[in-house]
Amino acid sequence: MSPQRAAGFDVGRAVDWNLAATLGGKLARPQPAATDYTRRQVVDQLTASARAAEVPVREVTGLAEGGDIPEARIVDRPEWIEAATRSMRVMTGGSVDDAAKPRVISGRIAGAQTGAVLAFVSSGILGQYDPFAAGGGELLLVYPNVIAVERQLRVVPSDFRMWVCLHEVTHRVQFRANPWLAELMSESLAVLTDDGGEDVTAVVGRLAGYLRERRSAADGEAAEPNSSGVLGLLRAVQSEHQREALDRLLVLGTLLEGHADHVMDAVGPAVVPSVATIRRRFDDRRQRHQPPLQRLMRALLGIDAKMSQYTRGKAFVDAVVAKVGMARFNTVWSSAETLPLPTEIDEPQRWIDRVL
Repeated sequence: MSPQRAAGFDVGRAVDWNLAATLGGKLARPQPAATDYTRRQVVDQLTASARAAEVPVREVTGLAEGGDIPEARIVDRPEWIEAATRSMRVMTGGSVDDAAKPRVISGRIAGAQTGAVLAFVSSGILGQYDPFAAGGGELLLVYPNVIAVERQLRVVPSDFRMWVCLHEVTHRVQFRANPWLAELMSESLAVLTDDGGEDVTAVVGRLAGYLRERRSAADGEAAEPNSSGVLGLLRAVQSEHQREALDRLLVLGTLLEGHADHVMDAVGPAVVPSVATIRRRFDDRRQRHQPPLQRLMRALLGIDAKMSQYTRGKAFVDAVVAKVGMARFNTVWSSAETLPLPTEIDEPQRWIDRVL
């Protein structure tokens, strides 16, 4: 029995995932114009770069040494949406071959909403390692988005493609070297989606407490981390166990993204000649070039929170590695207990004192 089913985690069977994939593919933005030659070139180059990036990533991280190097799958936007729906179904307690059908009305509504969100996200994601894919995980690289961004940044295409692969391959190495990470994610998601039959009064009480805290913060008192915006509202209506699970996922995401950025910069100069230019222009694009509607959508979907994960996570990894070295930093991958606590991400010395 899978961890999800053991926890009674069946949200994945309440969504019409086929509708989500179909509608998402139809709603996805048109892909950038490109000749057949350009498409073949970027697909071939991303495939080769994902393979070539593995060895330097392993050397810098000290993880997954000696294992085989799996092939990446190069996809377009509708293909990424289809893969994302399969992964989300498994991650939330369903299965790819689950015969159970979702509730007719609510399942289709949830499927339509999911498809719309994935259509929006599909035009911005460059790559993703999916630890829940069949066969134990799969690296996806979205070639139309790579083409679009490298054109916008006016950078050397071959360098940019390798730069993207360094980040995404680091995620592949993280999960393949530490299979328990995917299990932790599943267990935490199970807690987040379990209402436990709670009394509505308790939920309303927590929401009232959240509003009082926000008023106090507005009056100058310090607010807790992750207590603002949509994320703060989500935390407000959760039980204590759910808050702990959400914090666990947020910290894990911050660590994974920060570690990947650290590795990308450590490896970059040796294999990406124009890495400094790419990093400067990419960060500038991330900060400034967003229309108002896109900024709103990113905030609602939590994507801006993900952006802060890169910065805070990289600062944590940079500080720990500089002080104790990568070999001792890798203690972080030992178990859930050795992951940084929310209060330790911004104070790396506290994690060093507790764990090392």
